[in-house]
Amino acid sequence: MVYWMAYIPVSEQAKTPPHTSHVNINIQNTKHNPRRSVLRRDSYEKHPTLTELLETRHQQGFAEMKPIFSKSFLFVALVQSVNGLVGFGTSSRAKVGRVSAGPIEISSLGCGTWSWGNKLLWDYDPSQDEEIYRAYRAVRNAGVTIFDTADSYGTFELNGRAEILLGQFERRYLEESTSTNTQFDLGRMMFGINNTAASKQNKQQVATKFAPYPWRITSGSLVNAAKESLKRLEQDKLSVAQLHWSTQNYQPFQEKALWEGIADVYDAGLCEAVGISNYGPNQLQKFSQRMQERDVPIAIAQVQYSLLTARNNEILDSCNEVGCRLISYSPLCLGLLSGKYNVDNLPKPGNPRRQLFRELLPGASPLLRTLKAVADDVGKTQSQVAINWAMCKGTVPIPGARNLVQAEENLGAIGWSLSKAAVEELDIASARVSKKMIENIFQTK
Repeated sequence: MVYWMAYIPVSEQAKTPPHTSHVNINIQNTKHNPRRSVLRRDSYEKHPTLTELLETRHQQGFAEMKPIFSKSFLFVALVQSVNGLVGFGTSSRAKVGRVSAGPIEISSLGCGTWSWGNKLLWDYDPSQDEEIYRAYRAVRNAGVTIFDTADSYGTFELNGRAEILLGQFERRYLEESTSTNTQFDLGRMMFGINNTAASKQNKQQVATKFAPYPWRITSGSLVNAAKESLKRLEQDKLSVAQLHWSTQNYQPFQEKALWEGIADVYDAGLCEAVGISNYGPNQLQKFSQRMQERDVPIAIAQVQYSLLTARNNEILDSCNEVGCRLISYSPLCLGLLSGKYNVDNLPKPGNPRRQLFRELLPGASPLLRTLKAVADDVGKTQSQVAINWAMCKGTVPIPGARNLVQAEENLGAIGWSLSKAAVEELDIASARVSKKMIENIFQTK
């Protein structure tokens, strides 16, 4: 790790007017100067008055700091920057890349929030919120910006809980980041550095889904749903407003109102783009045609997409045709691809996944063996290989994370790519699975 330090001479007789270029800066790489002492990050946290003083005195000019400091030199350490500010320091963790999604740009790996508030499948309890936040902070620090959620996420009295947590977590994250990044303000003052572009790239992007409840039969009901989601998030605008599923299979007359409603959400300035979930290739094409007529941009289409799902290529090709990004939800097939479960080790009784895994595991065993072999070859875990496979297909996976361990596991899927041969080997093993993961009951053709 490389640390940097700066010496700022302050003349005893300096009477330099404010904003006059009088300060001389000497930057030294302490890696090659071991005799110099370095003020580490924790020292800054113990002495916040230095950075506070620099901020308040900036408007007065550096030379006027002399009455506060008795010495001729003010020592300032510029430690490793989490945002890579002017290249000071390096980071050992790979950063999540960026990809296009219709008219916007999103992180190449996202985070799903289905489990945040879900007692039935994921045994959620509000006491877990602090641990979930640690997971959130880890993925945000790594560059994840796109978070998939829904107004229906959260069981029973916890309905909407995921959106509430997303808003709370981001505000807390920004507050902590502001506190930490105060030490870099001096660098911006001295060198005229503008990190606005990097900040915009790391802005949280919420893609929320609106459930087509039976009572949502007018376009205005979708606009109201968007406003309610924004209230829970305590934000002004969504990155993507999505339809959670299509009603074509059971209530086709409602579909038109939903399409007009999601377009109205965009026209009302409540989102940057729109998207859909659980739509098949045919229905996506129809939706795209109507959005073109309304001049509404489509950013994403998400489906259940993993090594254990069927019709993967069909929906991917359709997304490419309409110019949107495929979001792969459940890339680990509810955890089955993680290698954690087998017929003798199933989810606990009462969990709906228990019976599902009991049915799928026998037929998936050859695939899981291949997945493990590939993981061993590349020095990664099965989960990381499964996620990376989805990324190699051009999709943006959104695995969930309820604790720091899961977050770190997911982040191990970035910064590298499976070889073409490895992807093909997994494709072949996937095609041979006799019983695929069941499709979402609302999935259309």
